[in-house]
Amino acid sequence: MNDQLTKSESVVMQILATAATLERGLDSALSHSRGVTFSEYRLLRTLQAAEHGLTRVALARTLSVSPSGVTRALKPLEKLGYVVTEKNSRDARQSLAKLTRGGRDLLSDAKLVLADFLRELKIENVNTQVVASAEHLLIELQQRRASRQ
Repeated sequence: MNDQLTKSESVVMQILATAATLERGLDSALSHSRGVTFSEYRLLRTLQAAEHGLTRVALARTLSVSPSGVTRALKPLEKLGYVVTEKNSRDARQSLAKLTRGGRDLLSDAKLVLADFLRELKIENVNTQVVASAEHLLIELQQRRASRQ
């Protein structure tokens, strides 16, 4: 294996390990204080950004999960009153998931939990150029991968 491939593999493995660690921490913080996982939080935030709701397919694409994964994730959120689904009588795939008032309230509370979690990371203490370079690298990797799909 050449050195460049080894270096690329090492970088990707570190990114994934760091992402998993951060997600576990966010899951723990959110589930203990608000009863939702970080994945559910991401879904709710995505719906919040979509003024008129989103189809399950659009949610799946945005969150990089399968449509069936979105369906499984929406059911408990609907039962808890955070999301409502407006059925399309002609095509179930076109039904819209929308955030409810309860979902918006939950997100307001959850943002405070996330703010505390992010403060504990102390990213602001890291060199600004290092943070900008890391962000640039991650965005570029995501764009390269997205352009191949």
